[in-house]
Amino acid sequence: MELEHQTIDNRAVVRQLQQLRNRIAERFPTRGLTQTATHLCDISRPTAREAAALGKTQWGLRILSILAIGAGVAGLIQLAVYFDLSVDGKLHLTEFTQALEAALNIVLLSALFIAFFVRLEKLYKREKALNGLYRLRAIAHVIDMHQLTKDPPSVIRMGRTGSSPVRDLTEEQLLRYLDYCSEMLSFIGKLAALYAQYFPDSTVVSAVNDVEQLATNLSSKIWQKIVLIQGNDRGIHHNHE
Repeated sequence: MELEHQTIDNRAVVRQLQQLRNRIAERFPTRGLTQTATHLCDISRPTAREAAALGKTQWGLRILSILAIGAGVAGLIQLAVYFDLSVDGKLHLTEFTQALEAALNIVLLSALFIAFFVRLEKLYKREKALNGLYRLRAIAHVIDMHQLTKDPPSVIRMGRTGSSPVRDLTEEQLLRYLDYCSEMLSFIGKLAALYAQYFPDSTVVSAVNDVEQLATNLSSKIWQKIVLIQGNDRGIHHNHE
C-alpha cells in the first residue's frame, strides 16, 4: 500500500490532463492552445501504456534466449554421445581435448546468444522510451511558442509596429492562458517521469531529467510574466485607491 504513494498513477495523470484540456477548450475554444492541449491529451493515454509496457518482460526476446539455452544443452548432449562419455574412463586424452574444446565453444556461443538477446531487449525498450520523450520535448516547445507573444500589459504599452502580433486578451484572460501553459508543461514532466518509473535505465533517466528541466525552465519564464501581470494589476488598484 505504501508503494502506491511512491509512484505516479498514470491513470490519474491522464484523467487530470483530460480535465485541463476541457477547461482550456471551454475558455479558449478558438485558440491554437486548445488544439495543442487536445493533442497532448490524445497522446497521454498511449504514452502511459507505452511507459508501463517497458516494465514488463518482452517474452518474444526471452523465448529466443531460452531457445539459445536449449540449443546449447542439446549440443552438449550430442557431444557427450558422439565422444561416448561414460564413467568407465573410455575417453582418451586426444578425444578429451577435442570434447572439451567443443563443449567450451558451445557454452561460449550459447552465452553470446543469451547476452545478445538480453541486450537487444534493453536496447528495444530504451529506443521506445527515447522516442516517447522526444515527442514530449517537441510538444513542450510548441507550448512555449503559444506563450511567446503573450506579454504583460506593461511590455505591450511600450509600443506597437505593423508586424506586432494581435493582443486581444484581457489581463484576466492572459493570466488564465499563461497558467494553462504552465500546467501543460507540468503534465509533460509527469508523463516523462513515467518512462523512468517503469524503466530506470541510466540513459532514459538522463533524458527524462532533461525533459523535466526543459519544462521547468519554460514554466519559470511563464511565471515571470504572471508575476508582472499581477504586479501591474495591484499597481492599478493601488492608484485607484
